[in-house]
Amino acid sequence: MKTPTVPGVAELIREALSVYRDDPAAVATLEGYAGRLAEPLRIAVAGMVKAGKSTLLNAIIGEEIAPTDTAECTRIVTWYRFAHSPRITLEPIAGEPRLLPLKRVSGRLVFDLGGARAEDVERLVVEWPSESLRNVTLIDTPGIASLSEDVSARSVRFLTPDDAPSQADAVVYLMRHMHATDLRFLESFKDTEAGRSGTVNAIAVLSRADEIGAGRIDSMLSAGDIAERYRRDPSLRKLALGVVPVAGLLAQSARSMRQSDFESLALLAAMERPERERLLLSADRFLRSGIPEGLTADAREQLLERFGLFGIRLGIVLFRAGFRDPTPLAHELARRSGLDPLLGMLAGQFHARADALKARTALVGVEALLRTSPRVGSGHLAAALERLQVNAHEFRELRLLATLRTTGVPLRHDLAAEAERIIGGDGVAAHIRFGLNPDATAEDIGAAAHQVLHRWRLVAENPLTDRAALEVCRVVVRSCEGVLAESAGLHLHRQPA
Repeated sequence: MKTPTVPGVAELIREALSVYRDDPAAVATLEGYAGRLAEPLRIAVAGMVKAGKSTLLNAIIGEEIAPTDTAECTRIVTWYRFAHSPRITLEPIAGEPRLLPLKRVSGRLVFDLGGARAEDVERLVVEWPSESLRNVTLIDTPGIASLSEDVSARSVRFLTPDDAPSQADAVVYLMRHMHATDLRFLESFKDTEAGRSGTVNAIAVLSRADEIGAGRIDSMLSAGDIAERYRRDPSLRKLALGVVPVAGLLAQSARSMRQSDFESLALLAAMERPERERLLLSADRFLRSGIPEGLTADAREQLLERFGLFGIRLGIVLFRAGFRDPTPLAHELARRSGLDPLLGMLAGQFHARADALKARTALVGVEALLRTSPRVGSGHLAAALERLQVNAHEFRELRLLATLRTTGVPLRHDLAAEAERIIGGDGVAAHIRFGLNPDATAEDIGAAAHQVLHRWRLVAENPLTDRAALEVCRVVVRSCEGVLAESAGLHLHRQPA
């Protein structure tokens, strides 16, 4: 459904600018919130040290531009934005920003800080001509629970600041296991109020998923079972929209596959099966071996570094199954890595409701300003802000979604599950809301919406329905009506003149 909330939030900010026009700091803050409404959605990639954040970020972008080693730059918050020409800017805590040289080593972008210390850098901004960055800004954050308290504190301050909105509109949180530290961070990022971060803008990734099965060819199946168990866990379900297993290293390398990678996999695929299986028993055996002929020690080391044993084994299986050209093989490896489901969730949960998420971020900023710097004449701003939070349907959906996943509602389990889906719990596209196929027509969607609308009106009219459940009914009914209005408009638009 379309989001009419952004114009209302923009107007609120304009009124606030008028009220605070004699306060330079407040004006700068409000102008920043106004700018965020117009810019792409900000998604932070967070997680504990060694969770694979930069690797996954490279996979999402489709290029190896985020450093994945343990150098100084991995301790700095780094923004990745779209631009027609590549550029890296270092913004120090004190002093003027300066450009960094663009360097590539073995196809990977390398950051040269020019002697600057990580603790003296506010952030790095990487502008890059990638289509994946056109509608989103990705933010790589230092590891949570690092041995360095300063490194951990940077991420926490950035994502969950005091008396201000998060710098990110949404977060992709990586975890190797469901650790107490992971839950504590997600809990701090969560807030069920309409204007704040919460369950509705966090996705969990079971990272390095291929390692769960020790690199076996069925590792992703095992990871999928664990991710499903985590998805159902009440402690995590209330903190994240979903859990997706991803083999990040394979995803990154598949998205940036080189001709040399393909040729090495082809040589391995040509070997006899028993000999090949012995070769791939361990990383050490693979590196020490002198077979197959033509696979050099450097090529062997590079292939293992880029794909890992799991990626090599899977690449060989797919090559022998008929994927004998680089592009189809790369696409299938990326799909098998778990990247496609993650990209689908990002599209359905974050990109599709980008306007609402950005509006929520701006509202919490205005709310914090009114609370910390009240002044005569700002009362109407507080009233307008409250009206937006209470009446804007996008926020009502988000608030109900958080309630359904935390405290619950007094409805039968099947009705509660349907309500969650209809208000966008699985994605906000109309066909997802009503459990239809992606190729569903406007007529199919309209018919499903009418059926669901009728059922929920009956629930609302039933005298036995708990009063606390009536708000659920109202939100669901309004969501159905919104989809019907859009499908009707789409149908009329397609009618011949």
